[in-house]
Amino acid sequence: MEIRRVQMTGGSSYIITLPKEWIKASNIKKNDPIGLLAQSDGTLLVTSKMKQEQLYKIKEFDTSKIPKQNFLLRQLIGAYIVGYTSITVKSISRMPTAVRNTIRAFTQTTIGQEIVEETDNSITLKDLLNPIEMPLDRTIKRMQIIVKGMNEDALKAVRTGDIKLADEIISRDTEVDRLHWLVARQYHMILQNVSLAEKMNITVDLSSAYFLISRIIERIGDHIVRIANNVHYLKINRQNQKILSKIELADNLALDIFNKSIGAFFRKDIRASNENIDTVEKLEKLCGEINTLALQQKGLIAISIGYIADSIRRIGEYAEDISETVINYLIDEK
Repeated sequence: MEIRRVQMTGGSSYIITLPKEWIKASNIKKNDPIGLLAQSDGTLLVTSKMKQEQLYKIKEFDTSKIPKQNFLLRQLIGAYIVGYTSITVKSISRMPTAVRNTIRAFTQTTIGQEIVEETDNSITLKDLLNPIEMPLDRTIKRMQIIVKGMNEDALKAVRTGDIKLADEIISRDTEVDRLHWLVARQYHMILQNVSLAEKMNITVDLSSAYFLISRIIERIGDHIVRIANNVHYLKINRQNQKILSKIELADNLALDIFNKSIGAFFRKDIRASNENIDTVEKLEKLCGEINTLALQQKGLIAISIGYIADSIRRIGEYAEDISETVINYLIDEK
Protein backbone atom coordinates (compact mmCIF):
# COMPACT_ATOMS: atom_id res chain seq x y z
CA MET A 1 0.00 0.00 0.00
CA GLU A 2 1.27 3.45 -0.91
CA ILE A 3 0.78 6.26 1.61
CA ARG A 4 0.14 9.72 0.15
CA ARG A 5 -0.59 12.87 2.11
CA VAL A 6 -3.61 15.06 1.42
CA GLN A 7 -2.70 18.62 0.47
CA MET A 8 -4.75 21.80 0.28
CA THR A 9 -4.77 24.21 -2.61
CA GLY A 10 -6.57 27.52 -3.00
CA GLY A 11 -7.54 27.47 0.66
CA SER A 12 -10.59 25.20 0.13
CA SER A 13 -9.72 22.30 -2.19
CA TYR A 14 -8.06 19.06 -1.08
CA ILE A 15 -5.80 17.24 -3.54
CA ILE A 16 -3.82 13.99 -3.63
CA THR A 17 -1.47 12.72 -6.33
CA LEU A 18 -2.12 9.44 -8.17
CA PRO A 19 0.50 6.70 -8.69
CA LYS A 20 2.39 7.18 -11.93
CA GLU A 21 2.42 3.44 -12.66
CA TRP A 22 -1.38 3.28 -12.46
CA ILE A 23 -1.74 6.32 -14.71
CA LYS A 24 0.44 4.71 -17.38
CA ALA A 25 -1.20 1.28 -17.07
CA SER A 26 -4.64 2.88 -17.44
CA ASN A 27 -3.46 5.00 -20.41
CA ILE A 28 -4.71 8.19 -18.78
CA LYS A 29 -3.74 11.46 -20.46
CA LYS A 30 -3.75 15.07 -19.33
CA ASN A 31 -7.29 16.46 -18.82
CA ASP A 32 -8.87 12.97 -19.06
CA PRO A 33 -11.87 12.58 -16.68
CA ILE A 34 -11.53 10.29 -13.66
CA GLY A 35 -14.52 8.80 -11.85
CA LEU A 36 -14.72 8.81 -8.05
CA LEU A 37 -17.19 6.46 -6.36
CA ALA A 38 -17.68 6.48 -2.57
CA GLN A 39 -18.17 2.97 -1.12
CA SER A 40 -20.35 2.00 1.84
CA ASP A 41 -17.30 1.06 3.92
CA GLY A 42 -15.82 4.56 3.59
CA THR A 43 -13.31 3.72 0.85
CA LEU A 44 -13.14 5.64 -2.43
CA LEU A 45 -13.07 3.92 -5.82
CA VAL A 46 -10.98 5.74 -8.43
CA THR A 47 -11.69 4.56 -11.98
CA SER A 48 -11.02 5.61 -15.54
CA LYS A 49 -14.07 3.67 -16.72
CA MET A 50 -16.62 6.44 -16.89
CA LYS A 51 -19.28 4.47 -18.76
CA GLN A 52 -19.50 1.76 -16.07
CA GLU A 53 -19.31 -0.85 -18.81
CA GLN A 54 -19.50 -4.54 -18.01
CA LEU A 55 -16.12 -6.27 -17.99
CA TYR A 56 -15.74 -8.51 -21.04
CA LYS A 57 -14.05 -11.78 -20.12
CA ILE A 58 -13.29 -14.67 -22.48
CA LYS A 59 -12.66 -18.29 -21.50
CA GLU A 60 -11.66 -21.20 -23.75
CA PHE A 61 -11.78 -24.92 -23.04
CA ASP A 62 -9.90 -27.63 -24.96
CA THR A 63 -11.89 -30.89 -24.93
CA SER A 64 -8.70 -32.94 -25.39
CA LYS A 65 -7.70 -31.89 -21.87
CA ILE A 66 -11.11 -32.72 -20.35
CA PRO A 67 -11.69 -36.49 -20.60
CA LYS A 68 -14.98 -36.66 -18.66
CA GLN A 69 -18.21 -34.87 -19.56
CA ASN A 70 -19.24 -34.21 -15.96
CA PHE A 71 -15.91 -32.43 -15.44
CA LEU A 72 -16.53 -30.30 -18.53
CA LEU A 73 -19.99 -29.39 -17.20
CA ARG A 74 -18.53 -28.39 -13.82
CA GLN A 75 -15.93 -26.20 -15.52
CA LEU A 76 -18.57 -24.52 -17.67
CA ILE A 77 -20.65 -23.79 -14.56
CA GLY A 78 -17.53 -22.47 -12.81
CA ALA A 79 -16.77 -20.13 -15.72
CA TYR A 80 -20.37 -18.95 -15.66
CA ILE A 81 -20.34 -18.24 -11.93
CA VAL A 82 -17.08 -16.27 -11.92
CA GLY A 83 -18.47 -14.01 -14.65
CA TYR A 84 -17.07 -14.97 -18.05
CA THR A 85 -19.13 -13.26 -20.76
CA SER A 86 -17.90 -15.47 -23.60
CA ILE A 87 -17.06 -19.18 -23.38
CA THR A 88 -15.62 -21.19 -26.28
CA VAL A 89 -15.24 -24.97 -26.31
CA LYS A 90 -12.82 -26.29 -28.94
CA SER A 91 -11.90 -29.72 -30.23
CA ILE A 92 -8.87 -30.73 -32.34
CA SER A 93 -11.07 -32.80 -34.62
CA ARG A 94 -14.81 -32.91 -35.12
CA MET A 95 -16.50 -32.23 -31.79
CA PRO A 96 -18.02 -35.42 -30.27
CA THR A 97 -21.76 -35.61 -29.84
CA ALA A 98 -21.34 -36.14 -26.09
CA VAL A 99 -19.54 -32.79 -25.78
CA ARG A 100 -22.25 -31.00 -27.74
CA ASN A 101 -24.90 -32.56 -25.52
CA THR A 102 -23.00 -31.42 -22.40
CA ILE A 103 -22.82 -27.86 -23.72
CA ARG A 104 -26.53 -27.82 -24.48
CA ALA A 105 -27.28 -29.23 -21.02
CA PHE A 106 -25.23 -26.35 -19.62
CA THR A 107 -27.27 -23.74 -21.53
CA GLN A 108 -30.48 -25.34 -20.26
CA THR A 109 -29.38 -25.24 -16.61
CA THR A 110 -28.06 -21.67 -16.58
CA ILE A 111 -29.73 -18.32 -17.16
CA GLY A 112 -28.60 -16.08 -20.01
CA GLN A 113 -26.15 -18.47 -21.71
CA GLU A 114 -26.82 -19.01 -25.43
CA ILE A 115 -24.91 -20.58 -28.31
CA VAL A 116 -24.00 -17.77 -30.73
CA GLU A 117 -21.56 -19.61 -33.01
CA GLU A 118 -21.07 -23.26 -33.88
CA THR A 119 -18.64 -25.04 -36.24
CA ASP A 120 -17.51 -28.63 -36.66
CA ASN A 121 -14.86 -28.26 -33.96
CA SER A 122 -15.97 -25.32 -31.76
CA ILE A 123 -18.96 -23.84 -29.98
CA THR A 124 -19.08 -20.30 -28.60
CA LEU A 125 -21.46 -19.23 -25.86
CA LYS A 126 -22.27 -15.68 -24.82
CA ASP A 127 -24.07 -14.19 -21.86
CA LEU A 128 -27.14 -12.37 -23.17
CA LEU A 129 -28.53 -11.37 -19.77
CA ASN A 130 -28.12 -7.85 -18.44
CA PRO A 131 -27.50 -8.34 -14.68
CA ILE A 132 -29.49 -5.18 -13.93
CA GLU A 133 -32.62 -6.89 -15.32
CA MET A 134 -32.49 -9.56 -12.58
CA PRO A 135 -32.40 -7.76 -9.18
CA LEU A 136 -30.97 -9.95 -6.44
CA ASP A 137 -33.90 -9.38 -4.09
CA ARG A 138 -36.39 -10.72 -6.65
CA THR A 139 -34.24 -13.79 -7.26
CA ILE A 140 -34.08 -14.59 -3.53
CA LYS A 141 -37.85 -14.16 -3.19
CA ARG A 142 -38.40 -16.47 -6.15
CA MET A 143 -36.08 -19.08 -4.62
CA GLN A 144 -38.03 -18.84 -1.37
CA ILE A 145 -41.35 -19.42 -3.13
CA ILE A 146 -40.01 -22.44 -5.05
CA VAL A 147 -38.45 -24.03 -1.96
CA LYS A 148 -41.58 -23.36 0.11
CA GLY A 149 -43.71 -25.14 -2.51
CA MET A 150 -41.24 -28.03 -2.70
CA ASN A 151 -41.36 -28.45 1.08
CA GLU A 152 -45.14 -28.40 1.26
CA ASP A 153 -45.40 -30.98 -1.53
CA ALA A 154 -42.70 -33.16 0.07
CA LEU A 155 -44.75 -33.33 3.27
CA LYS A 156 -47.82 -34.20 1.21
CA ALA A 157 -45.86 -36.97 -0.53
CA VAL A 158 -44.75 -38.35 2.85
CA ARG A 159 -48.34 -38.28 4.09
CA THR A 160 -49.87 -39.92 1.00
CA GLY A 161 -46.98 -41.98 -0.36
CA ASP A 162 -47.33 -40.21 -3.73
CA ILE A 163 -44.20 -41.31 -5.64
CA LYS A 164 -45.00 -39.19 -8.73
CA LEU A 165 -45.26 -36.04 -6.61
CA ALA A 166 -41.96 -36.91 -4.92
CA ASP A 167 -40.23 -37.29 -8.30
CA GLU A 168 -41.67 -33.98 -9.48
CA ILE A 169 -40.21 -32.27 -6.41
CA ILE A 170 -36.78 -33.60 -7.29
CA SER A 171 -36.95 -32.11 -10.80
CA ARG A 172 -37.96 -28.71 -9.38
CA ASP A 173 -34.68 -28.46 -7.49
CA THR A 174 -32.94 -27.72 -10.80
CA GLU A 175 -34.64 -24.32 -10.90
CA VAL A 176 -33.33 -23.50 -7.43
CA ASP A 177 -29.80 -24.40 -8.58
CA ARG A 178 -30.14 -22.17 -11.65
CA LEU A 179 -31.18 -19.18 -9.55
CA HIS A 180 -28.40 -19.75 -7.02
CA TRP A 181 -25.80 -19.86 -9.81
CA LEU A 182 -27.22 -16.61 -11.16
CA VAL A 183 -26.87 -14.89 -7.78
CA ALA A 184 -23.32 -16.26 -7.44
CA ARG A 185 -22.48 -14.94 -10.92
CA GLN A 186 -23.85 -11.47 -10.20
CA TYR A 187 -22.00 -11.36 -6.88
CA HIS A 188 -18.67 -12.19 -8.53
CA MET A 189 -19.32 -9.63 -11.26
CA ILE A 190 -19.91 -6.96 -8.62
CA LEU A 191 -16.64 -7.87 -6.90
CA GLN A 192 -14.80 -7.51 -10.22
CA ASN A 193 -16.54 -4.28 -11.23
CA VAL A 194 -17.68 -2.32 -8.18
CA SER A 195 -19.38 0.33 -10.35
CA LEU A 196 -21.88 -2.39 -11.31
CA ALA A 197 -23.12 -2.36 -7.70
CA GLU A 198 -24.05 1.30 -8.03
CA LYS A 199 -25.81 0.57 -11.30
CA MET A 200 -27.79 -2.21 -9.62
CA ASN A 201 -28.52 0.10 -6.65
CA ILE A 202 -26.88 -2.28 -4.19
CA THR A 203 -23.81 -2.27 -1.94
CA VAL A 204 -21.05 -4.86 -2.06
CA ASP A 205 -21.90 -5.91 1.52
CA LEU A 206 -25.56 -6.44 0.65
CA SER A 207 -24.68 -8.43 -2.48
CA SER A 208 -22.51 -10.64 -0.26
CA ALA A 209 -25.49 -11.24 2.06
CA TYR A 210 -27.68 -12.15 -0.93
CA PHE A 211 -25.03 -14.61 -2.13
CA LEU A 212 -24.72 -16.30 1.28
CA ILE A 213 -28.49 -16.57 1.65
CA SER A 214 -28.96 -17.98 -1.86
CA ARG A 215 -26.35 -20.64 -1.13
CA ILE A 216 -28.19 -21.61 2.07
CA ILE A 217 -31.54 -21.78 0.25
CA GLU A 218 -29.97 -24.03 -2.39
CA ARG A 219 -28.82 -26.40 0.35
CA ILE A 220 -32.29 -26.37 1.91
CA GLY A 221 -33.62 -27.41 -1.49
CA ASP A 222 -31.18 -30.34 -1.49
CA HIS A 223 -32.55 -31.57 1.84
CA ILE A 224 -36.12 -31.33 0.58
CA VAL A 225 -35.03 -33.53 -2.33
CA ARG A 226 -33.59 -35.96 0.21
CA ILE A 227 -36.98 -36.11 1.95
CA ALA A 228 -38.70 -36.71 -1.41
CA ASN A 229 -36.23 -39.49 -2.28
CA ASN A 230 -37.08 -41.35 0.92
CA VAL A 231 -40.80 -41.41 0.11
CA HIS A 232 -39.95 -44.40 -2.12
CA TYR A 233 -39.07 -46.48 0.95
CA LEU A 234 -41.53 -45.06 3.45
CA LYS A 235 -44.77 -46.82 4.30
CA ILE A 236 -47.05 -44.87 6.63
CA ASN A 237 -49.91 -47.00 8.02
CA ARG A 238 -52.36 -46.81 10.88
CA GLN A 239 -49.81 -48.22 13.32
CA ASN A 240 -47.34 -45.37 12.84
CA GLN A 241 -49.60 -42.34 12.52
CA LYS A 242 -47.86 -40.96 15.59
CA ILE A 243 -44.64 -40.74 13.59
CA LEU A 244 -46.45 -38.97 10.75
CA SER A 245 -47.91 -36.42 13.16
CA LYS A 246 -44.46 -35.71 14.57
CA ILE A 247 -43.00 -35.38 11.06
CA GLU A 248 -45.72 -32.93 10.07
CA LEU A 249 -45.21 -30.89 13.24
CA ALA A 250 -41.43 -30.75 12.80
CA ASP A 251 -41.59 -29.99 9.08
CA ASN A 252 -44.11 -27.16 9.56
CA LEU A 253 -41.89 -25.68 12.25
CA ALA A 254 -38.79 -25.90 10.03
CA LEU A 255 -40.64 -24.22 7.16
CA ASP A 256 -41.91 -21.52 9.52
CA ILE A 257 -38.35 -20.80 10.70
CA PHE A 258 -37.21 -20.59 7.08
CA ASN A 259 -39.97 -18.19 6.03
CA LYS A 260 -39.46 -16.00 9.07
CA SER A 261 -35.71 -15.87 8.44
CA ILE A 262 -36.23 -14.59 4.90
CA GLY A 263 -38.90 -12.17 6.11
CA ALA A 264 -36.58 -10.78 8.80
CA PHE A 265 -33.91 -10.22 6.15
CA PHE A 266 -36.14 -8.12 3.92
CA ARG A 267 -37.61 -6.24 6.89
CA LYS A 268 -34.14 -5.76 8.39
CA ASP A 269 -35.52 -7.10 11.66
CA ILE A 270 -32.63 -8.13 13.88
CA ARG A 271 -34.91 -9.00 16.84
CA ALA A 272 -36.99 -11.43 14.78
CA SER A 273 -33.79 -13.06 13.51
CA ASN A 274 -32.64 -13.65 17.08
CA GLU A 275 -36.02 -15.12 18.10
CA ASN A 276 -35.84 -17.44 15.09
CA ILE A 277 -32.52 -18.84 16.22
CA ASP A 278 -33.98 -19.68 19.64
CA THR A 279 -36.79 -21.67 17.96
CA VAL A 280 -34.37 -24.16 16.40
CA GLU A 281 -33.84 -25.85 19.78
CA LYS A 282 -37.53 -26.84 19.81
CA LEU A 283 -37.18 -28.28 16.30
CA GLU A 284 -34.14 -30.35 17.26
CA LYS A 285 -36.09 -31.84 20.17
CA LEU A 286 -38.96 -32.82 17.87
CA CYS A 287 -36.56 -34.46 15.40
CA GLY A 288 -35.01 -36.41 18.28
CA GLU A 289 -38.46 -37.72 19.21
CA ILE A 290 -39.01 -38.83 15.60
CA ASN A 291 -35.71 -40.72 15.62
CA THR A 292 -36.74 -42.48 18.86
CA LEU A 293 -40.01 -43.59 17.26
CA ALA A 294 -38.14 -44.70 14.13
CA LEU A 295 -36.19 -47.23 16.19
CA GLN A 296 -39.45 -49.13 16.66
CA GLN A 297 -39.76 -49.65 12.89
CA LYS A 298 -38.06 -52.23 10.72
CA GLY A 299 -35.50 -52.09 7.91
CA LEU A 300 -35.76 -49.40 5.23
CA ILE A 301 -38.74 -47.74 6.91
CA ALA A 302 -36.71 -46.98 10.04
CA ILE A 303 -33.78 -45.73 7.94
CA SER A 304 -36.04 -43.55 5.76
CA ILE A 305 -37.72 -41.97 8.78
CA GLY A 306 -34.29 -41.25 10.23
CA TYR A 307 -33.16 -39.55 6.99
CA ILE A 308 -36.35 -37.49 6.84
CA ALA A 309 -35.98 -36.36 10.45
CA ASP A 310 -32.33 -35.44 9.84
CA SER A 311 -33.20 -33.40 6.74
CA ILE A 312 -35.99 -31.55 8.54
CA ARG A 313 -33.53 -30.71 11.31
CA ARG A 314 -30.97 -29.52 8.75
CA ILE A 315 -33.59 -27.32 7.06
CA GLY A 316 -34.20 -25.61 10.39
CA GLU A 317 -30.48 -25.25 11.05
CA TYR A 318 -29.87 -23.77 7.62
CA ALA A 319 -32.72 -21.34 8.27
CA GLU A 320 -30.89 -20.52 11.50
CA ASP A 321 -27.81 -19.75 9.39
CA ILE A 322 -29.90 -17.29 7.37
CA SER A 323 -30.92 -15.52 10.59
CA GLU A 324 -27.29 -15.36 11.70
CA THR A 325 -26.33 -13.91 8.31
CA VAL A 326 -29.05 -11.27 8.72
CA ILE A 327 -27.78 -10.35 12.19
CA ASN A 328 -24.19 -10.08 10.96
CA TYR A 329 -25.20 -7.92 8.00
CA LEU A 330 -27.45 -5.62 10.03
CA ILE A 331 -24.87 -5.18 12.80
CA ASP A 332 -22.31 -4.09 10.22
CA GLU A 333 -24.81 -1.86 8.41
CA LYS A 334 -25.76 -0.04 11.62
